[in-house]
Amino acid sequence: MKKLIILVLLISLSCKKNVEDKVNGVSFVSSGDEVAQIHVNPVLDIHANYAAIMPFGFIPEADSSELLFNSERQWFGETRVGAKQYIEMLHKNGVHTMMKPQIWIRRGEFTGNLTMQSEAEWEKLEDSYSKFILLYAELAQETNTEILCIGTELASFVKNRPEYWNRLIAEVRKVYKGKITYAANWDEYAKTPFWDKLDYIGVNAYFPICERQNPTMQTMREGWQPWKTKLKELALEVKKPMLFTEFGYRSMDYTGKKPWLVDRNEEKVNLQAQADATQVLFEEFWDEEWFAGGFVWKWFMHHDKVGGLADNRFTPQNKPAESVIRKQYAKVKKYSL
Repeated sequence: MKKLIILVLLISLSCKKNVEDKVNGVSFVSSGDEVAQIHVNPVLDIHANYAAIMPFGFIPEADSSELLFNSERQWFGETRVGAKQYIEMLHKNGVHTMMKPQIWIRRGEFTGNLTMQSEAEWEKLEDSYSKFILLYAELAQETNTEILCIGTELASFVKNRPEYWNRLIAEVRKVYKGKITYAANWDEYAKTPFWDKLDYIGVNAYFPICERQNPTMQTMREGWQPWKTKLKELALEVKKPMLFTEFGYRSMDYTGKKPWLVDRNEEKVNLQAQADATQVLFEEFWDEEWFAGGFVWKWFMHHDKVGGLADNRFTPQNKPAESVIRKQYAKVKKYSL
């Protein structure tokens, strides 16, 4: 009888879904400085359990195959040495990390439009990009980084060179044994062809949810429904958890109309709209089993010098939205798929 009971328990355990903590993350912006404890304390204060570390590679123009990275001319946090120091300091404080190497095109041109004009130029870009990603894949393995993001908002690159991305994923798997994702833009994720080869469906969740100047929470909830349905359908179809590799809103009027805007507009500061939009996103997604969590955009090292009540930018720091995040991240949430 005792053996039978043990056997039943083992079978029961083997049938249970894999259950993990939600990713309660921040996008930790690179700086020219090393990370010190004073910079990590605000991350701990909002109960974040993950931080995305973002070393950068630079491209002169949207049709250029020249990718410059890990250079002495870059800020400390944008390099391999800096990324390692950031990760080690965060890990020391019990904060998990996602390595998220990103491209910056001169003048801030949209990376989704990165397109080469010839086969030779594509191959040159691919060679350079592989070196960029593999450099940080090796660092992610060395530092026991929990998640690696192999690209961010590269729609044209992905569309035009699908075979390359399959090869890149295979090469990354050889050197990095953690979980892998890709950060697809909100209007790109449904066309991304390699989700079945990754561990998370990564989405930068800047979905338009409301065109009102001063949106109500109910209006924003309604605006989320068609997007949420499609996100859930994809997660269940591919059998991969959905991860918001970036999410967030600007603290301004019309915050839900075009949440991806990074311009320097002087739109009126609207702190409540940012807080409400963030709360609605949490309410819509954080209790879903197919949803793994996400990384708020964006979080700066020098907490006491950023954000504030007169700022209409993305950061929630020193704004009501920070309290919304703190309250949500303090909860114990799980996901399973």
